Amino acid sequence: MEPMSAPSSRTPLRVCFVCTGNICRSPMAESVFRARVEEAGLGALVVADSAGTGSWHEGDGADHRTVAVLRAGGYGYEHVARQFQPEWFAGLDLVIALDSGHLRDLRRLAPTPEDAAKVRLLRSYDPAADAGADGRGLDVPDPYYGDLSGFETCLEMCEAAADGLLDAVRDALGREPAPAP
Repeated sequence: MEPMSAPSSRTPLRVCFVCTGNICRSPMAESVFRARVEEAGLGALVVADSAGTGSWHEGDGADHRTVAVLRAGGYGYEHVARQFQPEWFAGLDLVIALDSGHLRDLRRLAPTPEDAAKVRLLRSYDPAADAGADGRGLDVPDPYYGDLSGFETCLEMCEAAADGLLDAVRDALGREPAPAP
């Protein structure tokens, strides 16, 4: 996992999760991360949101299976799909891609090399994740065309990476991780 660059001088630190249509993976990752941020007492210092690389679902809510899995996991839910815009880079500290295709697309959209460096894969923050020989082991598979079990797996992957991402955000904020209970 690469260290996160220092956040801009503005507060709060801003994180945007990005998948394809912004109705499955990225709203799920956003909800999980928001919960971790609140649990850590960093709600005033970190803002999380999400977007998609495409506009197919712009204005829609999340997929009903995403909502069901989030609710079953005890996560809050509030979402309207939108498409990521290159000009957003200037206002973001970190852009979290859900798979290697999104990573590539977002880095191409970045107006500057500094903006491209803000883009990271979510599962790069999961210490148990293995990139594999082709690097795709860090992808969160798109559950859209499958059944509920794919959404449950997606949630598990988001949860597994959330603590590592939170640690990176704490480091970027210059705060020490909270002591274990």
